[in-house]
Order: sequence, then structure tokens, then C-alpha cells
Amino acid sequence: MTSSAFPRTIILPSSVCEQAAEHLEHAVQRAIDGAAAPWRAFRGAEENHGELPVSVVEQAASCLLVLAAESAQHLRPSALRTLIGVALHLRDSAEAVRRPTVTSGPW
Repeated sequence: MTSSAFPRTIILPSSVCEQAAEHLEHAVQRAIDGAAAPWRAFRGAEENHGELPVSVVEQAASCLLVLAAESAQHLRPSALRTLIGVALHLRDSAEAVRRPTVTSGPW
């Protein structure tokens, strides 16, 4: 029997979900590989109160970073910072869930 010690879902603020969905839509339009599934998930995140599978959040972060790299020459600096900020927020949230809990007990 195999079981993971890490949660399989994560709850994100609605504002982050909305921003991610907007940016992922651009990734889908630019045919970024793997962007369609997270885009659909983030579009429906409000129905699930912002709860998404961690793997989808990681995939979304990767797609947004690819989008940022491909769009860097065409975006205003503020738009690029926003895009990268959302991608890093998603990545950091997923990594925080996967980090083991540190207990501060006596040795």
C-alpha cells in the first residue's frame, strides 16, 4: 500500500486563481504545451472554493514561466512582472505543501 504524506490539493485565494486563469488563457492561445488542463481547472476553481490538485498548480506555474520567457520581448515590464509573480506564487504554494513539516522538539 502506497500513500503520500503530502496533501494532494491546495487552496488558493480567488484573486490568484483569477489571475492564473487569465494568464493561462494566453498560454493556451499561444499553444504552450500542457496549458489547457490547468486553464480549465483554474477557470472552475471558484466552484471548488479555490481548491486545486497540487500537480495542476505545479503544471500551471511551469506553463506561466514558459509563457513569460516566450513573451518577455513583447510585454511591458509591469505585465511581465505580474505574470512572473503569479507563476512564482503558484510554484511557491505547491512547494510549501510538499515540504516536510519541521517539528521543534528536544533531541
